[in-house]
Amino acid sequence: MAVEIPRYRADPEQDVILGNGASVRLRAIHPDDEPRLMALSRRLSQRTTYQRFFSFRRLLPEEAHAFANVDYHQRMAIVGEVDDGRERELVGVARYGLSDEGPADIGLVVADAWQGLGLGSLLLEAILRAGEQRGIHEFSAEVLTDNRRALRLLTRHTTITRQTVAGGVTSIVFSRRADTALDATRHGGS
Repeated sequence: MAVEIPRYRADPEQDVILGNGASVRLRAIHPDDEPRLMALSRRLSQRTTYQRFFSFRRLLPEEAHAFANVDYHQRMAIVGEVDDGRERELVGVARYGLSDEGPADIGLVVADAWQGLGLGSLLLEAILRAGEQRGIHEFSAEVLTDNRRALRLLTRHTTITRQTVAGGVTSIVFSRRADTALDATRHGGS
């Protein structure tokens, strides 16, 4: 009898070095990451929480459960994880979810203490690459128009095919640029 390997076990893991010299493991999310997602949510500043979720509320347990349990095709997530020898900690998450209306919706968040070190660029590249490996080539994101950092990230690392602004939200449709993998590791910015 064949043993089925969970999809996330087949996805490659990658250790990356950030701008501050810290090592972070990028890997597919696991169902047991649920408590680590809750802990990450609690560590986010109000500003970062609002920029990611368009509200000041914290992640609910049922949301963490749904976010940690993906099918690795229709819904996928890549986490950035550090291990200090005592406990593994999530410091960033990028995800996509397919919709019936068109492109796969992208979401990305990096813990405040880990912003500006290149992790956002690396997570974005990893989730776009994971999507492409699964036959997904068009993505979308809703970004607060005053979130300049996120808008610059998308401009630098994707090919934007459509962009609209309404009510303080910029809606963007884009695809992965072939040269972003090299750029993300060479320049480290995010």
